[in-house]
Amino acid sequence: MYQVSQNELLRQHISEWRTQGLTVAFVPTMGNLHEGHLSLVDAAKAKADKVVVSIFVNPMQFGANEDLDSYPRTLAADAQFLRERGADLLYLPTESTIYPKGLEAQTTVDVPGITDCLCGASRPGHFRGVTTVVAKLFNLVQPDFACFGMKDFQQLQVIRTMVADLAMPIEIVAVPTARHDDGLAMSSRNGYLTEEERAIAPLLQRQLQALAEQLRNGADIQSAVNAAIKTLNEQGFEVDYLEVRRTHDLALASFGDTDLVIFAAAFLGKPRLIDNLPVQLS
Repeated sequence: MYQVSQNELLRQHISEWRTQGLTVAFVPTMGNLHEGHLSLVDAAKAKADKVVVSIFVNPMQFGANEDLDSYPRTLAADAQFLRERGADLLYLPTESTIYPKGLEAQTTVDVPGITDCLCGASRPGHFRGVTTVVAKLFNLVQPDFACFGMKDFQQLQVIRTMVADLAMPIEIVAVPTARHDDGLAMSSRNGYLTEEERAIAPLLQRQLQALAEQLRNGADIQSAVNAAIKTLNEQGFEVDYLEVRRTHDLALASFGDTDLVIFAAAFLGKPRLIDNLPVQLS
């Protein structure tokens, strides 16, 4: 597996692959890799001849009071995982490589509408940071495919919208959420959980499943959501949001909508956990 940090070397490798007629899949990450990330690498290998993975802890998507400085950085272990999984190139840009003029002078990419709700409402500016860095990485790698996990379904839809709106010739591959045996969605931030909190954490997904069953049985959406929030708060969570929204445009669900996703974000001690659950109503 090649490891490069310079854009010129990255493009040189990709140009050589293109000359050979090979396809390229891309997995952008912030490192501290776990099985969820590695499942994206597996999906990328299934789609293309060559797989590029980037590790870049993107300062533009962190808010003023968020954990940029303490975000886990585990490069040696990450690189070993990627070698074992068969990635072909690991791109390790520095902040000055991605933002040579600094954050304030950087041209940004905004996706209006679907970035204003859920995590976009809770973390102002977060998705501008995500779309800006992903757009730049797409321009650097120029992949045929790019793989994103469904755990952050809003991010997935935002990237899909950006790619469609800007006519980027990239197929976005959605990869199912990787979970621990008890149902907790895998996340780098799970490492912040205490032993007691880790035992409670799977209740978030179980509550989403219970809410989905209520909706399939015809329950009033808002009443069921309010009851679920109350239950989670009583179990030790501090709910940031729990909402039912339409899949295609992330608008709030109303009576008659059938293709839905339940979205949740909740603090449990230090970390903020996110999860979701697609729901089809007849």
